[in-house]
Amino acid sequence: MAQKEWTFDEIIRDIRGGTFYPVYLLMGDEPFYIDRISQTLSECVLNDDERDFNQTILYGTDTDTPSVINTAKRYPMMAERQLVILREAQQVRKLDDLAYYLEKPQPTTVLIIEHKNTSVDKRKRFVSLAAKTGVVYESKKLYDNKIPPFIVSYLRNKNFQISPKAAQMLVDFLGNNLNKIAGELDKLIISAGNENREITPELVESNIGISKEYNNYEFLDAIVASDVLKANRIAMHFALNQKNYPMVVTLSVLFNYFSNLMIAHYLPDKSEDGIRKGLGLRMAFQSRAYISGLRRFPAGKTMQIISLIRECDGKAKGVGNLSTSEGDLLRELLFKILH
Repeated sequence: MAQKEWTFDEIIRDIRGGTFYPVYLLMGDEPFYIDRISQTLSECVLNDDERDFNQTILYGTDTDTPSVINTAKRYPMMAERQLVILREAQQVRKLDDLAYYLEKPQPTTVLIIEHKNTSVDKRKRFVSLAAKTGVVYESKKLYDNKIPPFIVSYLRNKNFQISPKAAQMLVDFLGNNLNKIAGELDKLIISAGNENREITPELVESNIGISKEYNNYEFLDAIVASDVLKANRIAMHFALNQKNYPMVVTLSVLFNYFSNLMIAHYLPDKSEDGIRKGLGLRMAFQSRAYISGLRRFPAGKTMQIISLIRECDGKAKGVGNLSTSEGDLLRELLFKILH
């Protein structure tokens, strides 16, 4: 029988509803979801009075499989359950031996196994046993184009909203580190207050130090609009502040956009809704950006631009380039895109 594919929302909903399983195997290269599930279990399985005697945290570098099993087999003290959290499980030798415990797990124990940075082979016996008696969840890194929807969803769950520009500013500055993004969003929520429940570019600029004028969102917007003066002004600012505006991030933004634009050229439905569905976009403003791009850049030019971005990326990494600075490479690429 195939293992159930749990989603993050399903797991959190069950936990908050009071449904707990004997084991939670949380694995994968995105720590954000693993941390959130583990934290929610810690908050819900035990109340504050029970936690001191019934919550045990073990670390993979300091424990072994027999110790984990012995701890999990203990009975709770003056509580319905005990919670055992195994962190850094990827450091535990012979982790497969947990199969002996998972054949008949202690019904009064909730065992959390945090296996970060890598996933466990799902064919292993202890994984199949964990899936049979509990929850196996694989936490995967989000693609860059999924980060803005993550930001929108995170804020929506806290009854806040964010403008598309502010969301993209955060992505450009913070990358795809979800824990870091969530931390900054929590700070912005506090700064925004309860009266104005919207995260604006001005709020991002004043609290995180990201310029609402000089960022990859504005740079791409200027290119699509053929605003040569604005695009060159931003490129110059990037060149003078390379630490805050790394070339690799800018090229990634440009490559993602023009790669999607190439796909959009061959979509049968080039309406706003057709592009949104065809490219798997979540927000309407993203579709409008591609509609503008279709008018400005024919398919042949789009293909040429993709090739130019690849070439620029190679030169930035030293391929066929001995002395040209990243700033000069970006300005050269911009000239070729716009002309």
